[in-house]
Amino acid sequence: MELRVLAYFLAVAREQSIIRAAESLHLSQPTLSTQIRNMEKELGKQLLIRGTKGSRKVTLTEEGMILKKRAEEILNLVEKTEKEKQFKTIPAKPE
Repeated sequence: MELRVLAYFLAVAREQSIIRAAESLHLSQPTLSTQIRNMEKELGKQLLIRGTKGSRKVTLTEEGMILKKRAEEILNLVEKTEKEKQFKTIPAKPE
């Protein structure tokens, strides 16, 4: 699973809409839908309950809520690590 796809999933969860998430990510809706479906296949779990054609709102399944929490933690740790790496200026001493 790629970090990029976790970020896509979080955008869908935040927007509660694949269409609005795609717009905010500057992706086409079919591209984003494919990425999310591939993630669901990879995990073997349904993450979203997709609305009908009239209501395009999506809601998270229980598994989707768990993944949302973990994805937020993972992406926050990645961001924190990248910031810490920028401040590290002393090279490590070889052992």
